[in-house]
Parts: sequence; C-alpha cells; structure tokens
Amino acid sequence: MNNWCTKLRFPRDFVFKNWNRRTSGSAFTLIELLVVIAIIAILAAMLLPALSKAKLKTQGIQCMNNHRQLMLAWRMYSEDNREVLLFATANPGGRNAPYSWVQGLLDYDPNNRSNWDLEQDIKKSPMWPYCGNSAGIWKCPADQSTVVPSSGPYAGQMVPRVRTMAMSIWVGGWEGRDAGCSGPEWRVYLKFTDMVNPGSARTWVLVDEREDRINYGNAFTDMIGYPDSQAQWRFHYDYPGSYHHRAAGFSFADGHAEIKKWQDDRTVPPVTKGASLFYAQEYVPSPRNQDIFWMQERSTRKK
Repeated sequence: MNNWCTKLRFPRDFVFKNWNRRTSGSAFTLIELLVVIAIIAILAAMLLPALSKAKLKTQGIQCMNNHRQLMLAWRMYSEDNREVLLFATANPGGRNAPYSWVQGLLDYDPNNRSNWDLEQDIKKSPMWPYCGNSAGIWKCPADQSTVVPSSGPYAGQMVPRVRTMAMSIWVGGWEGRDAGCSGPEWRVYLKFTDMVNPGSARTWVLVDEREDRINYGNAFTDMIGYPDSQAQWRFHYDYPGSYHHRAAGFSFADGHAEIKKWQDDRTVPPVTKGASLFYAQEYVPSPRNQDIFWMQERSTRKK
C-alpha cells in the first residue's frame, strides 16, 4: 500500500519541481529586452517609407478623383449652356461674377471668409449644382493649409482652407481676356468647341496651386518665349502645387486627370506659410525650365 502511494506521489512531485524550475528562469534579461527593442526599431524604420509611399499613392488617387469629378461638373455646365465656358475669373461683384467658376480669393487672413466658409464662394459657384454637394472635390487631400477664423461658428479654431483648385486663365480668361499678361496673340478659349489646338485632351483646365500662391480662381501660365525662346521662360506668381512629393494634380478639358512630377528645383521653392497676399514678385525668370514648357504646351496656342 505504501509503495503504491509513493508511486502516485512521485509524478506529482516531479511535475511541480520541473514547473518551479521553468518559471523561476522565465523573466527577460535587460540585454534580451534591448535586443527586442532594437529589432522593433529596425522593422519600423523599414516599414515607415513603405507606409509613407502608400499614403502618397492613396492621396494621389483621391486627388485625381476630385479633379475628374470637378471637371465633370465643369463640362455639364458647358453642355447645359450651349458649350459656353465659365470665366476663370471675373471682377468681384461685377456683372460677370455669376459666370465665373468661383469667386473670392484665398490667403491667410482670419477675417477673409473665403478661406473657410463654403457658403461664401464655393456654394455660389455656377458649378455647385453639378457637384453633388461634395465640397471636398474642390481641393487636394494632401493640402494641410489652415486658417483660424476671427468670427463665425469656427472663431478661434484651426480649420482647413476650402480650395486648392485654380482654373487656367486661358480657359475662359479674366472675363474672356488674358488680362494682357502674355500679349494679344494668344487664344483664350471661350467655348468648348474652340479647343481644337492643342485639343481638349491636351488642354489643362484645373491645377492644384501652392498654398502660399493661390489667390483668385485663375492660374496664369506665361506663354512668353513659347515654344523655342527658352531664355525668356518665366513663372508668374501662380506657381503650381507640389503636394504629391514634387508633383501636382492637373485635369484636362476631355475629363481626364494627371499627376505631373516636377523635374526642376526652381518649380518647387520652399513654401512660405502664412505669407501675406502677393508677397512675392509677379514674374520670376526661369530660363530653360522644362516644367514651364510642359505647362505651355498644354495651355493655349496663337490665334
């Protein structure tokens, strides 16, 4: 009987002894913890660039979708109005203001409701009825510019600005004219049927402008020097954006959209956040800058 009990107790004692031996040495040492932390840091460093690229790609896809939707609204308005194109800009409060694609100007002024209030300009646009009540399509999702309104329901709060999109001055013009910027020999397209050269598929209509240069609804591409006087090429105040890692979103008259990667560093000078309106010089020489040529090629032609 005693031998039988002893045999039963032996396995139990053996298990507890081995369990105690195993658990007493299960804690991590400092060196092991440091090794684990180092491995996690290395993995994170390897994954972050991939995650960043994935985010940029996602924003680029969304930006193109916004451009296409806004171009659809632009085209539907034209089709409902005998192919007549909206003005890129009209004098504020003037008789042509209702025929401008968007009124108002953007800056960093907290008293300027155009910066943050959709009711001020966006919802008054003749294109708004064709936008499906989607205010988000008026800007690039990568734009991080903000303003702190001094009045209204968002007073004292940091809120995003409402627009990055600007329309080519050669599409509709400033009330049908180019405002005398490049000379009278260049064509301003006033009807969709006018776009025979370079054609609707190669005429850009909307661009995402830089946050420190966007102002009125138009974006001016200077045609001086086109096509072969490269020494005369220059930027106007209206620099294109570079929200997608040195690239900007463009949409074209046929409805398609592109992300254009800039090749020249002069196209992407540092952003001056909070700058007052028109803080920089109006024209900036940039001879032989192929980015300028790319935009000229897709803007207009001589009459």
